[in-house]
Amino acid sequence: MKYLLSALFAMTLFISCSSNDKEPQKTDYTVENEKEITDYIAKNKLTAVKSDTGLYYVINEPGTGKQPTATSNVTVAYKGYYSNGNVFDQSKAEGISFGLNQVIKGWTEGIPHFKEGGSGILLVPSHLGYGSFDYNGIAGGSVLIFDVKLITVN
Repeated sequence: MKYLLSALFAMTLFISCSSNDKEPQKTDYTVENEKEITDYIAKNKLTAVKSDTGLYYVINEPGTGKQPTATSNVTVAYKGYYSNGNVFDQSKAEGISFGLNQVIKGWTEGIPHFKEGGSGILLVPSHLGYGSFDYNGIAGGSVLIFDVKLITVN
């Protein structure tokens, strides 16, 4: 009986350690993302502002209407792509409506830099996007770039 309990304990320990090994490991892409973003900015001769969180944004047109907050519901037209130019998502010209507290952190922080009618670019490091894990075809650790136009604050 003593040996059976020891064997069961050892198996339980082995199984629990093995299952933990299969969990995806979170990776910090901060340094790589920063270099990718700054290289993109330099290559495209952009004048970007960096926030304290690491978000970069470019204001092409500030807009003249209402300015949203991080909890506003907005309608935005956008194109999302990687630094190599490959598009991963795009709205129709009339845009889509959503709450800024329901989207990636890069949008929650970035869209309020524009007023209605404003447009620009959000350069989102992975920690403000989908993190280090794959999401809906977007590879973990990806820098996401969005051309955005704030149509309305609803």
